[in-house]
Amino acid sequence: MIEKIPFGRTGHLSTRLLFGGAALSQVSQDTADRALDQILEYGINHWIPLPATATQNCVWDVDGSPSQGVFLATKTGMRTYIEARDQIQKSLERLHVDQIDLIQLHYLVDPEQWTIAMGPGGALEAAIEARDKGWVKFIGVTGHDITVATMHTRAVARFDFDSILLPYNYTMSRNPQYMAEFEALVAQCTARNIAVQTIKSISRGACTRAGTHGGTCMSR
Repeated sequence: MIEKIPFGRTGHLSTRLLFGGAALSQVSQDTADRALDQILEYGINHWIPLPATATQNCVWDVDGSPSQGVFLATKTGMRTYIEARDQIQKSLERLHVDQIDLIQLHYLVDPEQWTIAMGPGGALEAAIEARDKGWVKFIGVTGHDITVATMHTRAVARFDFDSILLPYNYTMSRNPQYMAEFEALVAQCTARNIAVQTIKSISRGACTRAGTHGGTCMSR
């Protein structure tokens, strides 16, 4: 079985290997069903379906996931309160659940979009409201690109996020500036018990917007 570690302060023991929903975006429902059965068989207990408005052929049937110890995370790429609120509600309907474990503000790297999402009337307000209403348990932030560590540092200074997600691979580790920013961010998250998820562990180059749809993640 895959090793499990605490997922930050959430109380969930997450498998080191996480399952990303983008892997099912271009497959048949039958293939998706078999894939979900297999990840359950191998004990992967942290799933990240695509948000409700994303193009995805298959439907995730996760009715039984809470009883099987699955931590269900999704994301919203919307930047305003109304758009993010509506997307969270649609994700609940699409996943056939009353509550999602983790909602993540997705790809929050561009400074202008960051200001909108984190400011008055932004997506963060929708996430906080969803948590207050019991629609979600925890709030996270994700990002890609070479500036993501810097932007995540700003984000966790502004709000006490429960998790972050960003790239880590050999190519990016060769960039001294990125690694200095990455390690400083991880140290801060470790001190505050914020869960850190890394993606793009195998990559031919630095992570950019064109390469955001990875399949699996690693939980540090």
